[in-house]
This record gives sequence, C-alpha cells and structure tokens, in this order.
Amino acid sequence: MCGIVGFHGPDNVVADMIVGLTALQHRGQDAAGIATFDDSFHLHKGQGLVNDVFKPKHVKKLKGNIGIGHVRYTTQGANDSDLAQPFTTSYPFGLAMVHNGNVINFRDVAKRLHEKYHVLPKTTNDLELIMYTFASELRVKDLDHLSVVDIFDAVETTQELVKGAYATITMIAGHGLLAFTDPLGIRPLVLGRRDTPAGPVYAFASESTCFDYLDFEFVKNVGPGQAIFIDNNFQVHYKNPYASPKAFCAFEHIYFAREDSVIHGHLVARERVRLGKRLARKVVDAGLKPDMVIDVPSSGYFAASGLAEAIGVPYRRALVKNNHMGRSFIVPTQAGREDVVKKKLNPIREFVAGKKVAVVDDSIVRGTTSRRIVRLLREAGAAEVYFISSAPPIVSPCIYGIDMAMSTELIAANYSTEEICRYIEADKVIYQDLSDLEELFAEEKGHGGSCFACFSGKYPTGDVTHYLRHIQEERASHRGDKKKEKTSVSAKAPEPTEH
Repeated sequence: MCGIVGFHGPDNVVADMIVGLTALQHRGQDAAGIATFDDSFHLHKGQGLVNDVFKPKHVKKLKGNIGIGHVRYTTQGANDSDLAQPFTTSYPFGLAMVHNGNVINFRDVAKRLHEKYHVLPKTTNDLELIMYTFASELRVKDLDHLSVVDIFDAVETTQELVKGAYATITMIAGHGLLAFTDPLGIRPLVLGRRDTPAGPVYAFASESTCFDYLDFEFVKNVGPGQAIFIDNNFQVHYKNPYASPKAFCAFEHIYFAREDSVIHGHLVARERVRLGKRLARKVVDAGLKPDMVIDVPSSGYFAASGLAEAIGVPYRRALVKNNHMGRSFIVPTQAGREDVVKKKLNPIREFVAGKKVAVVDDSIVRGTTSRRIVRLLREAGAAEVYFISSAPPIVSPCIYGIDMAMSTELIAANYSTEEICRYIEADKVIYQDLSDLEELFAEEKGHGGSCFACFSGKYPTGDVTHYLRHIQEERASHRGDKKKEKTSVSAKAPEPTEH
C-alpha cells in the first residue's frame, strides 16, 4: 500500500505536492519521491518520511507546473532507495510514473517485455512493468501526431496485459498528466480541482484528505478501469471502460485510509462506527459485560466508539499513542513491529486497573501485536481483557498490495479463534462476521462491489494459485534462504494447542 499524488496547473506545483504527500504519510513510511517537469524532468527521492527526504535545497530544484509524487510502503521488492518512486524513462517523449498496488503476473509481463520489446527492467519494483508496458504500446503510435485516443489505446492494452491492483499517475513530457486504474478498481484514486486567478489546478491523489489541506474541490473518483488525461491546455479527457464489476479493497475502509477521507461517497470514520455497531450483537451473545470499551489508536477509535454506544458501555481512550512512532503494520520486519508497539502505546493505569476491558482493534493479522497489547493491559492491572477485531478473520494472503502475502504469517489461517485467544492471552476474542461485513457494504449502493479476498479466499482476478507461489518465492528471495525464511515464519505462529 502506497500513497500517490499528481498535480497539473499554471504555476509551480511542488509546494502543493509536499503538503499532499504529507497528508498521505500514513500510507507509506519507507521512502518518498517527487518528479516535476518544465523543459526536463527534475527528480528527487530517498528513504524516510516526506519531511526527511525533502529539504529546502531539494524543493528549490523541483521546478515545473506538473508533477507526481509517491510515499512508499514496501511489498514487492527490497526496501532501498533505488526502488523509491517515481520512475522515469526517456522514450517516448519522456515518461515519469508512480503507482499504488501490486502486479500479480509480474513474471509474464517481464517475459513479454523482454521477448517482444527487448526491454529488461532494472529493478524488482513492479512499477517498471506497468511503465514499460505503457511506453512500449505508446511508442508504436504516430508520435509526431500523438492524440488522446492514442494515449487511451495504450492504456487499454496495458490494462489487458498487466493483472493485479494498481492506481497510476503518469507525466507525459510536453503533453500532460494521465491517471488510470486496474479494471476492477481495487485501489483508490480521486480527482480534485482548485481555481486560481491564473487558471485551474488539477490534482490526483490516493485519498480525498489531501484536498482538504489544499482547498481543492473534490471532482470525482477515478472509476474501475477508467483513464483520465489532462492536457497542457487543462482540458480534461475521460475514457470510461466497458461495464465491469468493481472490487474495491475493503481493507481501505477498515484500516488503511485516514478516517477523514471520503471513499466512493462514504466517510471512512462513519464506516468504522458502523463496523463497531455491527459487533455489538456478538459481544452481547457472548455474555460479555465489559466495564469499558477502549481502542487501539488510532484506526480502532471509531469502531470502538460505535461498539460502546451500541452496548451502552462507557468509551475511554485508555491507550495513549506516541504520535512520533510509525504504524506498526507497515514496518517491514516482525522485530521492528514489536519494537514499535512497545514504544508507541502506553496504558493509563488509573482507567484500566481492576476493570473488564473490551479493546477494539481494526484487525488481527499475525497475532504478535495483539498479544503485546493484551500484555500491556494486564500489566496495567486490567482484570479481564476481551480483544475485539472490527475485521473478520484474515485467512488468505493479499496479493494486491498489502504486506500479508504468505499464509503462514496469518494466524487465523492456521488456528481456531479459541487457539488465537490463548495465544494472545486474552479472555475472549471476537471477530466481525464476514457476512455482516458484506451486508454492511451492500447496504448502500454507492459502495458497489468490494474485494474481500483476504477474508474469503475468493480473488476478484480469478485463479491466482500460481501467482501466489511466485509472490512467495519473490518475497523469500529478498528475505534470504528459503529454509531460513520458513523457520522464521514458523517461529511467529502460536504453538499448537489441543481443542
């Protein structure tokens, strides 16, 4: 999962881009990058947070009225500066591209690029596969008379050849700014506009929250398989795909998106409150009578408040978050995740001591973070701890850009709820029902279709068995020897227990 922005206006756009990327920092903390264009590309990227990567001397050099930016969260490939986005290529015209998502048929795409176009990608970042596929299809057009139709034709072929989840933004030097998504619209992308005395400024972003900070008006979501091109006269051209199902990632609503973002017409905060209210029946049916409901900051807050309201129990913010620590889920190693949890959360002892506490988190993935949280509450004197997940059990690997691509890492894929409860040392574990989640997202037509693959094992892109194997092999190659990788994964799982 990453965050992307693209801006096109009458004046320099770098200042807006810095603000926009900072608003998306929650989507990636490994690296950041910006490319702008005036008479040539200006590029700066590096490892770290936006404020660490872009110093005044770098910002000064990023000139141009068109630009794209990226904050990276590592899924495919290693985490190093060479893999930070944007990527550029000099032909045709000069292209610079960013993306959010994951290519699942990366071996097939790489083989085709090499055999048909004699292109050999330089890195393991799958953005190169999208960029070179698009570039290869674009360069067979009449480049002296390139039309918007030609650009959209190249997009359509790219979408047919590249499988997976992706939202992309591309600068075409001397022509304009292009955005397109995968045919199922798995990853988010929105278009905004701000009017200025010099003319309109258009922006693409992963989440609408960027526009709040920059005083942009929301225009629309980039739909499944849609392409939007903004030319140098600031005319907006649309290519709408043939009618196809939508499979937007449900995990965006549950965890990744910021609570103040609006996705497909739905405020994320309100959706999380509804998730919490849906959990109330399961808490009551389990005979639980907590003294208070608390959240795991900050993605668990609105679900916790919804649950507390529904069961008539006080909500308390009893875990204090150190806001200078990153999100533990997107830290690339397990040791790093546990270290973040230790330093990030501090329980308020006076609130929890002697109390029966229902703690709500967005999900349980590996279980180790959940166990650490339960231990923190026990050490603070909690009498009982009920761990409640606003997401259903995660039983299948995500291949669309979330870092849970190996089933051996998913605790719910290998153990029962009772075993998980014993492993994380809680008095009770309660999950959201998948049927409730599906019903919740189907209640309002604006949601359209959703991807629940990590909860159901039903992948919207069809049979992905061999792609899962390829992804696991690719991940293992970057973690070292496969035998060592298998051992390290096994060590994370709970010890088998008898039923």
